Amino acid sequence: MKNVSGTIRERRTIRRFSDMPVEQGTIVSVLNEAAGLYEAEGTPHWRCLYAGTPESRDELAECMIAKVKGSTLAKLLPSKMTVLLKKQIMNTPAHILFIAEAAETQQQRDVNYAAVCSIMQNVQLLGWEQGLGMLWYTDPIILSESLYKKIGLREGERFAGILEIGYFDKAPKGRKRTPAERSWTIIGEEGSLLADSTLPAPQSVQKLLNEAVWAPNDGLREPWRFVYVTGGEVARQLSSAEEQALLPLLLVVATEEADPHKQQEDYAAVCCLVQNFQLLAKSEAWRVRRHIPEWVYERERCKALGLRPLERIVAVLELGGDKSGPESRTLPPEVRIELNSFVKTGPL
Repeated sequence: MKNVSGTIRERRTIRRFSDMPVEQGTIVSVLNEAAGLYEAEGTPHWRCLYAGTPESRDELAECMIAKVKGSTLAKLLPSKMTVLLKKQIMNTPAHILFIAEAAETQQQRDVNYAAVCSIMQNVQLLGWEQGLGMLWYTDPIILSESLYKKIGLREGERFAGILEIGYFDKAPKGRKRTPAERSWTIIGEEGSLLADSTLPAPQSVQKLLNEAVWAPNDGLREPWRFVYVTGGEVARQLSSAEEQALLPLLLVVATEEADPHKQQEDYAAVCCLVQNFQLLAKSEAWRVRRHIPEWVYERERCKALGLRPLERIVAVLELGGDKSGPESRTLPPEVRIELNSFVKTGPL
């Protein structure tokens, strides 16, 4: 990525696209690069489907409006509303549908979902650098059995959303984000980090977070909070290995709405923020290890870290350390991407 900080801040959600076609090769290239930029502990399993032809968009449109047609809302709306909705879908040059695959444990399910959301954010950022705008679409009105059947959603899988993609003429203005330090808590002594110049200072972490908060989130909800563990005994209890015990940890926390749809959207937004932070940290040559350890599911242990009711830890980031040490594991993008046409099976 050429200018990580600028791209993260400048990217906007685009709802109106030009009629310029988007080449399938561009989509494949962006997806592969986006997958390659994702680095985290664990092996995620996800897949996506691509609708880039008029025929595939027509089938997708029918599935997306199926719930509208069968709802009481359809009785209140003139029929031309569904016609307009279908026209909008048909006029969008490309669609990619993302799915996190099923897993036996909650931890692996979260690894899969965090990966697919983070990769979707990478797709948006890389596309923006090429003049492509996108809309991350998850409106419950389109989530019908018809759509799930068409995309072959299997038991236990999670539908992460549709990226509607196209070139555009004008980007909307951005709106303000709340500074990260207003949602920031430190556990431990801040001064304990000053003796080691190789570790990022809390102020530097806040600086990157203030850029990372420009993550996609519906209605500009900001469902995140940050707990910075400066090292020492608390970090020793939480770290993954003895040699990492003195590294500072950044715990990225999500609030949980009562509404399941908003809850999933907020979790996705926090995953995007974490991905932004990793990209920014990499541009600063920081070493960051991202993972979802088993202890985040132990409520009492999290409560001791100040976790509030209706909150959960989305990611634990170990900051700094020897660059020659073990890196986050990730598979080559061609292994993880199952890129299919919406109307066919088999790779492109």
